[in-house]
Amino acid sequence: MDLKLGHTQAIIDEATKSGLLRNELAYVLATAYWETARTMRPVKEAYWLNEVWRKNNLRYYPWYGRGYVQLTWETNYKKAAQKLGIPFDKNPDLALDAVHAAKVIIRGMKEGWFTGKKLSDYITLQKSDYVNARRIVNAMDKAAEIAHLARQYEKDLIRIGYGVGQAQAAPHVIVDNPGVLVGLEPKPSVWASLGTLIASIFKRG
Repeated sequence: MDLKLGHTQAIIDEATKSGLLRNELAYVLATAYWETARTMRPVKEAYWLNEVWRKNNLRYYPWYGRGYVQLTWETNYKKAAQKLGIPFDKNPDLALDAVHAAKVIIRGMKEGWFTGKKLSDYITLQKSDYVNARRIVNAMDKAAEIAHLARQYEKDLIRIGYGVGQAQAAPHVIVDNPGVLVGLEPKPSVWASLGTLIASIFKRG
C-alpha cells in the first residue's frame, strides 16, 4: 500500500497521538482506503453526484456522510463536536478537513461511535480479527476485502517502524474467519511429545 497516498500521513499522525496499536492503525487505514474510494482523502457521500442530488435524495440532508469514514446524521455530528471540540454541528463541512477527519475516524473507531463496536473488541495485542472488525463501521459489508487491505497495511507499517516497542503479550494471531485462528504453530500433544522422547532413546541405543 502507498503510505504517501492522499492524506494517509494525517491519519498516521493522529493514530500516533492516540496510541493506536500497529494492527489497529492498519485496520483504520484499510477502512479509510475503502470508504474514500481508494483516495485517502475525505469525501462526501455520493461524491460522484452534486449537492442538488444530495439535497433532494438524502433524508438526513445536510447531515450526510463526510470524511474518511462517513459521519452521518445530525446526532453524530453533534457527538463529534462535543467529543473533539470542533463545531461540526454548526458547519458539517469541517468533517472534510484532512486533520479533523483523521480525528473523527481514529476516535470514532477507537471509542465505538458508529455502531457501538470499537477497535479493541476485535483487535488487540493478542489478535487481529480484521474480518469481524468491519462491524465497527458497517456490519459485514465487504469485510473480507477490507481485511485483506489491513494485512497489507500492517506489513507497510512494520516497514516504517510504526509500533516498534509495543509489547507483545502473546503470539500475534490473525483471525480470517470466526473461530479460525491463523498464525499460531500448533502445540504437540502430550502423547506426541512422549512418542518423540521414546524414539530418541531407541535411536541412541
